Amino acid sequence: MPTIPRWDLSPIYPALDSEQFRHDLKEVVRLSNELENNLVSATCDIAEAVYAYERVLDYLENLSAYTSCLLTTETGNPAYLKAVNQVEEEALVVQRLEVVFINFLKQNEDEVKSLSKDGGALASYRYVLGELLEEQEHLMTPEMENLASDLARSGTDAFSRLQEAISSSASSEDDKTVVQLRNEAFHQDRSVRKKAFEQELKVWKTHEVAFAASLNGVKGTTITLDKARRYESPLDRSLKQSRIEPEVLSALITTLEKNLPMFRGYLKAKAKALELDSCAFYDLFAPVRKSGKSYTFTQARTFIIRQFSLFSEEMGVFAEKAFANNWIDAEPRKGKVGGAYDTCFPLARQSRILSNFDGSFNGLSTLAHELGHAYHDSVVLEQSNLLRSYPMTLAETASIFSEYVVFQGAISDCSAEERLTLIEHFLQDTTQVCVDILSRYYFESALFEKRQEGELIADELSSLMVDAQKRSYGDGLSVYHPYMWAVKGHYYSSDLSFYNYPYAFGQLFALGLYAQKEKDSTGFAAKYRSLLEKTGSSSAQEVAQVLGCNLASEKFWQEGMDIIASYAQEFAHASDH
Repeated sequence: MPTIPRWDLSPIYPALDSEQFRHDLKEVVRLSNELENNLVSATCDIAEAVYAYERVLDYLENLSAYTSCLLTTETGNPAYLKAVNQVEEEALVVQRLEVVFINFLKQNEDEVKSLSKDGGALASYRYVLGELLEEQEHLMTPEMENLASDLARSGTDAFSRLQEAISSSASSEDDKTVVQLRNEAFHQDRSVRKKAFEQELKVWKTHEVAFAASLNGVKGTTITLDKARRYESPLDRSLKQSRIEPEVLSALITTLEKNLPMFRGYLKAKAKALELDSCAFYDLFAPVRKSGKSYTFTQARTFIIRQFSLFSEEMGVFAEKAFANNWIDAEPRKGKVGGAYDTCFPLARQSRILSNFDGSFNGLSTLAHELGHAYHDSVVLEQSNLLRSYPMTLAETASIFSEYVVFQGAISDCSAEERLTLIEHFLQDTTQVCVDILSRYYFESALFEKRQEGELIADELSSLMVDAQKRSYGDGLSVYHPYMWAVKGHYYSSDLSFYNYPYAFGQLFALGLYAQKEKDSTGFAAKYRSLLEKTGSSSAQEVAQVLGCNLASEKFWQEGMDIIASYAQEFAHASDH
């Protein structure tokens, strides 16, 4: 086994050209067509139809995850790209089935509700079937939904691919890509950071017309389709996808806003530590002290398993299994995408994790984060498809919780110098998830409002972005980033509007849960597992109530925020001495 491992995908499929992969590619289409035909039959059994639909979704998820894993570790492989496109082609058949299936449920609504009652064959499906029945009220005609899905590939999806392609390949005059320039934000030398920032802005300026056209296209389409589907607004649709009520979002946003002075205070303390009058955008990730302790992959593995085990023996055993069975591709290499992710394979009931381990604590923390996702997978994979599909708001719960468990282990056994380095990294991350995310929420809200009046040129988009950043960062920054609307791919998705506040939700929800653990740790690990079990089959509020948390209360969100504030206060005190 190499020092930094690559994953083993052979338990999923032996190879891309294997009989098993080809069989499943055909099977997902066959099962979709078979179920679609059965749904129009007067004798179609509702419970059996639900189970059959879930089977189709399992096949599609398995195929999609497998081909995506191949392509993201070897982006230049044409066979892998072709396979991804093949699966996307078959996904259109499943999308068509989805519309027929939801309409079938609506046509048999009384019987569906009867089967969903206590004691009924579909009692455990009560929430998710109710959700699908509500979704049906927002569907266009089947013909229009099929047309929308088909046009998305050459419309909004194409705009999204354009943004991704330019962002990953655009380069500066000295031939540095935007990715490389943005990595300079972590450089010790401020002149290097500033130069890279200025070069990055020039690159975005060069391509601003293409980005503006793409963003206008995506948001214009979103407004049109959401209106045709009878949503009050793109935010209304997002809240339903997130399984939260408006009052929950209101409590979250209000809590973020009330704590902005604390984050701005941290940024001022950071400026003092860097011997600056104030921080610029390119100082947000600047190291204020030494880079901190480094780890071999083996050391990171041992540390994570130990910290997980201290919280929950089951989590420790799970992490050991993931490492031992080569579920992790952690080796950085040419042709592999940056960043990290977790994906699961429902047919194999396994997960795989991609990361780019660099030996830093941040690299270790990223592994813990993704293993948290994978542990969440392991809990919900015991259930059927519709009962394990959790919303964006709850997707970051286990990952951030796991990350924080490891962070606590690290700061409890380190030198004073290392402690401040770790705390500053923690504050960097939480500032991004709370303050920068808030600016993105402000920006997207303003963008949708303005886009209804007509298209916006690049300068207008940049102006909206700077206004949003000033509103959130305030005097914590002296220089802002006008082109963040071009940087972030989340804005370029028609199906996932407002893919920003769920990150803040996940951060503060996980920290809020940890605060509950600190109050009473008795049986907490078991309760935590029960909470994760419900994430796919209940509203976010019902999930939180497993541990007695009220998401509509600012008090709950503040408990998570208080954890951040304690470290901000410690960092500010250290900066004064």
